[in-house]
Amino acid sequence: MNHTRRTLLTIILGAGFAAGAIVTVNAIANGRTITGGDANEVTVAAFSNLNAGDALPPHWRSTSVANISRHTRYALTSVDGVTVLEAEADASMSSLARSTDIDPQTTPWLRWRWRVASLNSKSDPRTKQGDDFPVRIYVFFDYDLKQLPFLERAKLRIAQALYGKELPLAALCYVWASNDPPDTTVWNAYTDRVRMVVAASSSDRVGEWITIERNVINDYREAFGEPVPRITGIALATDTDNTGEHSLAWYGDISFSDKPRQIR
Repeated sequence: MNHTRRTLLTIILGAGFAAGAIVTVNAIANGRTITGGDANEVTVAAFSNLNAGDALPPHWRSTSVANISRHTRYALTSVDGVTVLEAEADASMSSLARSTDIDPQTTPWLRWRWRVASLNSKSDPRTKQGDDFPVRIYVFFDYDLKQLPFLERAKLRIAQALYGKELPLAALCYVWASNDPPDTTVWNAYTDRVRMVVAASSSDRVGEWITIERNVINDYREAFGEPVPRITGIALATDTDNTGEHSLAWYGDISFSDKPRQIR
């Protein structure tokens, strides 16, 4: 596979946006918007409102590519009496994604919680061989293709012709790393259209729930140095296809708000 095609497929696969996987769903249509008091909030993943064992709502789509035969297992389960998303990867990968339409100027704070049973000892956000993580959350932005250099525009136009106009052109990817300290940021080993952000790396917190809050405006500006466009999608991915390891992890609810909360 040539480098250009591998790069483009990595964007699609890592992002969870394969051809036909986009569902045009308003960000609040299947979640909830809370307005009033001291905060405005848009919930994009309300797993706690669902029942363990049920199928995921249709606006969450599982995606992969044909040459990867082993897929990550995602299922709703109950942990400590709360419904969460369980993900298990065994030398496998696939992702869950949903489309959104969120204004980060109004709700810039991304908040989520996650938990891992173990870390991936071979994870390394700088290398293709280490591009596996027990948990990761992607945020996709409505990037204008005209802002890219000519050659990059040409490559991405080919990709859009093959995989659809919804192909994301700019993304942040928050990961729980093994060796890099929190706030480490690097470009994805396959493409400089995805900025990797280490959101957690504590080995002593394995087996515990960790709540994370990130200001996507700050993270986007640091990565791309440009005004922040609207948020068009969210994806979750637990993957071990490059390292061949086993990962078991859980994702809690995910939301955007106008201000951070006190993390407990």
